[in-house]
Amino acid sequence: MRIISAFIAASMFPAVAFAGDIAPRDGWVVMETTRDHATLMADLKKAVSRNGMGVVTQAGPTAAARGRGIEIPENRVVGVFNNDFAVKILNLSTAAMIEAPVRFYVTEAEDGTATLSYKKPSFVFAPYVDEGGAALEALVRDLDARFELIAADATKQVARITRARP
Repeated sequence: MRIISAFIAASMFPAVAFAGDIAPRDGWVVMETTRDHATLMADLKKAVSRNGMGVVTQAGPTAAARGRGIEIPENRVVGVFNNDFAVKILNLSTAAMIEAPVRFYVTEAEDGTATLSYKKPSFVFAPYVDEGGAALEALVRDLDARFELIAADATKQVARITRARP
């Protein structure tokens, strides 16, 4: 009985746990790359700056888990925004600012490659468009364009749009 219990416990907590790739879902952009996690993170930060935005927050459980003796794949959530968008959105909907910064998610796959994912700003801010009207809708379209440029820049893919206004 102890052997069975030990086997079950060991199978529930593998040395390195991979939950799987990020599946496409409504409102998300998921971009698989051939880069490793560290390279994609560095490329994302450069792309954010080159496209007139700033890294506002970063969080990820990997280092803390490693400190506890638990190995999990690299992953990091990177909040991106800028003050120009913040002020304009606040003028249209105070409630909408709960969604800022909008986040990119960099995850490591089992093969060592990394994926860049994000929710489109138009998806994130959709609940507030009625309150903010056409002006908010236009701002989130601009944010969509900016995030698409950042993602294309970070992953070295061609953006399908022209450069967004600052």
